[in-house]
Amino acid sequence: MSDSSSESAQNQRPHALTAAVLEFDLRAETEKLQQQDSFRDGRPTGRTLVKEPDLRIVLMTLKAGARLEEHHASGPISVQALSGTIRMRLAGRGAELTQGQLLMLEPGIPHDVDAVTDAAFLLTIGRTRYQDVSDHHEPRQ
Repeated sequence: MSDSSSESAQNQRPHALTAAVLEFDLRAETEKLQQQDSFRDGRPTGRTLVKEPDLRIVLMTLKAGARLEEHHASGPISVQALSGTIRMRLAGRGAELTQGQLLMLEPGIPHDVDAVTDAAFLLTIGRTRYQDVSDHHEPRQ
């Protein structure tokens, strides 16, 4: 975010839209996530950037060799690789994503994610009931 008062508000309520326009430095946010113990320990680490009734945007990081176990979302999702390489297994096929690639999944498709290298990706979840969406990637405060 570019405005320090907006940034302060965002830090206090990381899941609420705090302004009509939000701006994120994804490179800096990724670096912060990669400094956390959970990332260094090989656990999925992320930050929910936007949490609205019809939209969630989550920045995720995975250390090389780390895995997000099979799961599914109750709404459509997109996965956009920002850095590194991730491999997804879904619906009887695999997909490998590198920086700049985007994958779209319809609701309910089981998938898992493996980090081939240290990786960051942006997960966008569209309109959903969110009962199958977890915040387990968020650091404990």
